[in-house]
Amino acid sequence: MKSVTAFFFAIVLIASWSNLAHAQAKWEYPVIKGYGPVHPLPDAAIQPDKSLNYKILFDITQAAKEKGKVNPALDHLARLINVFASAGMMPDKMKLVAIIHGPATPVVLNNEEFKSKFGIDNPDIKLINDLKKSGVVFYVCGQALADNSYEHKWVNKGITIALSALTVVPTYQLRGYALMAW
Repeated sequence: MKSVTAFFFAIVLIASWSNLAHAQAKWEYPVIKGYGPVHPLPDAAIQPDKSLNYKILFDITQAAKEKGKVNPALDHLARLINVFASAGMMPDKMKLVAIIHGPATPVVLNNEEFKSKFGIDNPDIKLINDLKKSGVVFYVCGQALADNSYEHKWVNKGITIALSALTVVPTYQLRGYALMAW
């Protein structure tokens, strides 16, 4: 019985230390404030190579799991910008593109249409605007808009309507963009 109690005490102690270490992590937002938190690791392996021309395409298909929450793929895009910035490479030295389609499509709606369809403000508008200010180019799949019966005039300004994600992804890959799928 004592060994079982000692074992459970050890597990609780290890979990407490782990939670304390995580709680004490220093989170920063060097470019995209409030989104994409990063913990700087200047001595970690595989830092951004400033001699490379980073061209990255985010294929965003997943919706947020909870109503009213920011799309996790957009938050990861913010994290990519913040991670690179924490290592000394600012977004103006990268080419970043996002194609939004599938269940993620509603994030592109302007606030009025989003609110009329879902009863709340679009939680992604501020983040999308901040990402655009950092140079991210956004596309939405025109076929996904049609699938959802969304009118083109409902799409946030600054998000370009593409023929389809099926054309955006291979076109940018053939142009040398690394694909990050969400």
